Amino acid sequence: MSEIKKLIDRLCPDGVAFKKLGEVCEIKGRIGFRGYTRQDLVEEGMGAISLSPSNIVNEELKFEKCTYVSWEKYNESPEIMACVGDIVFTKTASVGKTALIKHLPKEATINPQLVLLKKIQCNPSFLSYVLKDNKFQSEVKKITGVGSVPNVPQSSLSAIEIPVPPLEVQSKIVEILDNFTELEAELEAELEARRKQYEYYRNQLLSIENWNERNNVSWIKLGELAELVTKQTGFDYTKTIKPSLLRNQEKDSIPYMQTKNFSGRVFDYNTDYYVPRNIVEQFPRIVLNKQCLLFSIVGASIGNVGLFPGTKECFLGGAICVLKFKDGVNIAYIYEVMSSWYGQQMIKKYTKGLGQATITVEDIRNFVIPIPPLSEQERIVSILDRFEALTTDLQSGLPAEIEARRKQYEYYREQLLTFKRKTA
Repeated sequence: MSEIKKLIDRLCPDGVAFKKLGEVCEIKGRIGFRGYTRQDLVEEGMGAISLSPSNIVNEELKFEKCTYVSWEKYNESPEIMACVGDIVFTKTASVGKTALIKHLPKEATINPQLVLLKKIQCNPSFLSYVLKDNKFQSEVKKITGVGSVPNVPQSSLSAIEIPVPPLEVQSKIVEILDNFTELEAELEAELEARRKQYEYYRNQLLSIENWNERNNVSWIKLGELAELVTKQTGFDYTKTIKPSLLRNQEKDSIPYMQTKNFSGRVFDYNTDYYVPRNIVEQFPRIVLNKQCLLFSIVGASIGNVGLFPGTKECFLGGAICVLKFKDGVNIAYIYEVMSSWYGQQMIKKYTKGLGQATITVEDIRNFVIPIPPLSEQERIVSILDRFEALTTDLQSGLPAEIEARRKQYEYYREQLLTFKRKTA
């Protein structure tokens, strides 16, 4: 920090220039009439990667799960052909997710949810850090439209002002922040190895072969074990809920939950929107106040299963199916089955569509799963709980170290990207 301060005192003692984002780079999105339909989607090896928000994981681009578009559709829009050194930014749905393109396994473009920042006139890594910083994200939040699918207009995004210090300062800041992110990446890689170990053990424990060898197991449809509820039940969302969503929590409001709030056993109560109590009371069936399962039924997150702990009251939003179980079933056991290889293969079997993939509530009702006696369900959950703690417990081990490093990185990023504005 002292070295940065000396640089700033030497190179820009009167402050740092601020420029509109659109003056620092070109912002390119997929033009409406050049959008694509399911007919444009192809199998891997038959076209170009179509980057989506799901490719952005922990502020980095990941290519394990990709959608592909035909070469004809890729070549139709040269202005959004992705290149190393460009930055992707999510303008729709998961607004604000961003990543610098450091490498590409093959030719790539973007889907309509993203924009590409190209012809960047500053250090691309520096700009990437600026876009992730809380100050920029706060400005993005101000211009994000309210609704079931949040959206940021490109013109408004282009008008947000960012600091542009001299290149020498940019490079030094990147060097410092890269050290933090590289260490975190190493810890994440080690944690991912543990997760794979856990998944392997879970799949073995819950394999069909194991169940078929036992006589005390019943195969039962989910619809016989739980009540299935979605936000579409009993009301017109657009007319009733959308106009009522609040930006900030008020005394008589509760959090509005979407698919981004859950991932496995980890449930994030932080939300962008809240629902007034007078609206909540009209729809008690979609109020979450007890432990239940959440199931993503549309889009890139389809098949994600979340375990809602029931420690806070929340209101259901997004393309989610809620499973409210009857007595005599361990909900955590059902979660483990649906997250296992067997459960995910069953989800894959019933999923329809290539682009906006969907799975129906009726399909979920018909999922057949193995149900042993309650004591056996609890034993399996107990075993897997111990494995789960190794990969998710923020109070101990690698998860705690990663969390500490991330907070340290975010603190220094905030400090390093705070500049005195140069006056005219």
